[in-house]
Amino acid sequence: MRNISSVLGRFTKGITLSFLMLFAIHSTSQAQDVKEGETLFKANCTTCHKVDRKVTGPALAGMSERHSEEWLVSWIRNSQAMIKAGDPAAVAIYEEYNKLAMTAFTQFSDDQIKNIIAYVKAEEVKLAEKANTPGGGEAGATGSSDANTWMIVGLIGLVVVTVLVIVILNRVIRSLENVILNNQAAILEAEAKNEEYTENKFAKFAKAFVKNKKLVGFAVLMLVALLAVGGWKTMWNIGVHEGYQPVQPIKFSHQIHAGVNQIECQYCHGGAFKSKNASIPSANVCMNCHNTVTAADHYDGELSPEIAKIYRALDYNPDTKEYGNNPKPIEWVRIHNLPDFAYFNHSQHVVVAGVECQTCHGPIENMEEVYQYSPLTMKWCVDCHKETEVNVDNKYYDDLIAAHEKLKKGEKVTAAMMGGLECGKCHY
Repeated sequence: MRNISSVLGRFTKGITLSFLMLFAIHSTSQAQDVKEGETLFKANCTTCHKVDRKVTGPALAGMSERHSEEWLVSWIRNSQAMIKAGDPAAVAIYEEYNKLAMTAFTQFSDDQIKNIIAYVKAEEVKLAEKANTPGGGEAGATGSSDANTWMIVGLIGLVVVTVLVIVILNRVIRSLENVILNNQAAILEAEAKNEEYTENKFAKFAKAFVKNKKLVGFAVLMLVALLAVGGWKTMWNIGVHEGYQPVQPIKFSHQIHAGVNQIECQYCHGGAFKSKNASIPSANVCMNCHNTVTAADHYDGELSPEIAKIYRALDYNPDTKEYGNNPKPIEWVRIHNLPDFAYFNHSQHVVVAGVECQTCHGPIENMEEVYQYSPLTMKWCVDCHKETEVNVDNKYYDDLIAAHEKLKKGEKVTAAMMGGLECGKCHY
């Protein structure tokens, strides 16, 4: 009965999916130009422009009413040429925005620029629909009337087919139920005999096992060995946090930053080059990019909730672009912890030895949320030190050799020449 219901469910889902795919293909063919315009707009325009609000440049809503399509095509392709030519509207925009010239897009064809304009118009219609304006509602209703008609016809057909299938399957189910009821007594009797036979067999085996002292002794020995191995493994892994992945206050994605955008690790963790600790970047480092990058394209034009947490920590107003007087620290949770008796210096490994970050931290560029990749045990460190070849061609060993030469000549050698100014020598 369950198998039949599963078949019915899959059949219904298949028909529904087919209708939805047909509707999607129809809709896509009707809006091909707008889709291309959306792709071009998000790839080239979102840094400076939004449809519904002013960013670096003006809000684009209503631009087709303020200017002709021919003027917009010329402006987008090369605004600087129009300004030099003395076009009044171009000069007025240039002066209004502090004489910051718009980037020229000479690589776009007229059709591509018109697709961008069409996309902006489509976004205006969506904004109008959200605000319940008559214009937006009428446009949406007119454009989708044919599609809605076909969807209704398809759904009616789907309901009819589903009802016929259910009627047929109900008859099959009744027949199967009758067969099951007729054979139920025979099945229960066979199960009872099988249980009785199993119980007798187990009792005989238990008696024979207890009488065989060698077999009992061997079983006890194996049990002790198993418990010893399990206990040793458990004690050996005490303090090892491989795979540790705490929940952070902000869902920072290394996959997006270090992987997709290929930002160098040292851009945020600059301490790895010059000190014992790699350091956690301050929120001001985040603001080097996120004062303009808000990820609004992925949240229906709204500010990303994770970026909003950075703004709240800095008491930053994205509308006025001003900082308040009540900043708060971001309480990150440390992932990689070493015992107090273990000393590890990032600068020695990164600068002197030239060790890549991934050697210890794993494929960090592929991690959506960071976790401890390596065990960080003494054995793990010792194995790495046995295999890693020392690179003596660097400033650290050059300074060391120079200090030795001065010692040979009897000249003065200070602690600073031996690395005595490094913070980690005194501060942990």
